[in-house]
Amino acid sequence: MAKEDNSVSFGLGVLIGVIGGVIAGVLYAPKSGEETRKEVGEAISDIAQKYTPEILEAKRQALTSIDVMRYKLEQKYNKINDSIKAKHLAKAKERENVDYEMN
Repeated sequence: MAKEDNSVSFGLGVLIGVIGGVIAGVLYAPKSGEETRKEVGEAISDIAQKYTPEILEAKRQALTSIDVMRYKLEQKYNKINDSIKAKHLAKAKERENVDYEMN
């Protein structure tokens, strides 16, 4: 699981780095707005084509991690819920026994 977490972190780091590079390039570009928009569009298209497999894999791993965590949390919730129900049932039986002994 730790290896998957590292892969997701790396994929997100690459994505953030690329986006940061594009933003820095746009901010420091001495070109007109139209030229800049065209270049940004091309850069985004190139990035999407180049890193799509890595982005999709990072997304898959993130969703898998979320599913695993959701499963674990549901298991913990069910265990706690069952424990609470058992305590309530034990108290109800105790009250029933007390009522029965009084009669």
